[in-house]
Amino acid sequence: VQLVESGGGLVQDGDSLKLSCAASGRTFGAYAMGWFRQAPGKGREFVAASDWRDTIVYGDTVQGRFFISRDNAKDTVYLQMNSLKPEDTAVYYCAARSLKYVGPSRDSEDYDSWGQGTQVTVSS
Repeated sequence: VQLVESGGGLVQDGDSLKLSCAASGRTFGAYAMGWFRQAPGKGREFVAASDWRDTIVYGDTVQGRFFISRDNAKDTVYLQMNSLKPEDTAVYYCAARSLKYVGPSRDSEDYDSWGQGTQVTVSS
C-alpha cells in the first residue's frame, strides 16, 4: 500500500494541527493504521493507531491531546493534534499493518507500509 502524509507545518506552543494520510493500493478498511513520530536524535515513537473496528490506542505522551480518526470511504486516516508542545516536534509517519483484521499495535515492527513523513515543528 502507498501512503502519503500531509498537513505538517510550523506552529506555536498550544496550537492545533491536523495531519492526513491517504492510502492507495489495497483494501484500506481491513487494516489497522498507525501514526509514529521521530524527533532528531531519537528513536521512532508510537503516537496512535486504530483498527478496522475503530479500536484506538494512544501513546502515553499524547493521550488526551491527539486524536486519530479514519474515513474508510476516502482511504484516509487523520491525526488531530491539540495543545501542541515544543517536544511534539518531529517527523510524523503514518503506517499500515501488514495483516488484515488485526488490532492496532504500538510496535513499529508490526507495520509494513510507511509514508514518507511530514514535518511538524512547534515553536515555544
